Amino acid sequence: MNVILLEKMGNLGGIGDEAVVKAGFARNFLFPQGKAIPATKRNMEDFEGRRAELMAAHDANVAEAQKRAGTVNGIELRIEVNASDEGRLFGSIGTREIADAINAQVGSELTKAEVLMPTGAIRDLGHYTVALDLGFEVGAQITVAVVALGSEAGISADGSMIDALDAEEAEKTQRPSNRALV
Repeated sequence: MNVILLEKMGNLGGIGDEAVVKAGFARNFLFPQGKAIPATKRNMEDFEGRRAELMAAHDANVAEAQKRAGTVNGIELRIEVNASDEGRLFGSIGTREIADAINAQVGSELTKAEVLMPTGAIRDLGHYTVALDLGFEVGAQITVAVVALGSEAGISADGSMIDALDAEEAEKTQRPSNRALV
């Protein structure tokens, strides 16, 4: 089925391009979402009259997406979670947790669908780079530091004890006992 695209769509084309798609895709997604119209002679003429309006709307959407990208690009999140001594999480951190943490930190309106995690949920402590797709081919990257709960109290980000605590324990074991012999 031939359609005229009313929005720029990654694999199909730009605004005003004619694309060949399956009938079900056009009928069930493109037409109800207002992303395309059937490619008839009359629709082609109507589209030419609306081209400037559609281009202006697209430019406004791109500007909004770039504004959102400027707000979240490069931020560093710190997420504290329960973890084992080996650094494995009890549970996982997915797109929803990352989106909620970003929204809480910078006050944005990021959805979980905009967080890209192609390798799946985070299941280990450490630092991760996460990509965001804000729509209209605008993206951003953030850094997520996943640390164990209580890392302030002596557990490092990788789940091991801080060296200072280890040294303190070693010092206690080497001290002579001051107990009186009975």
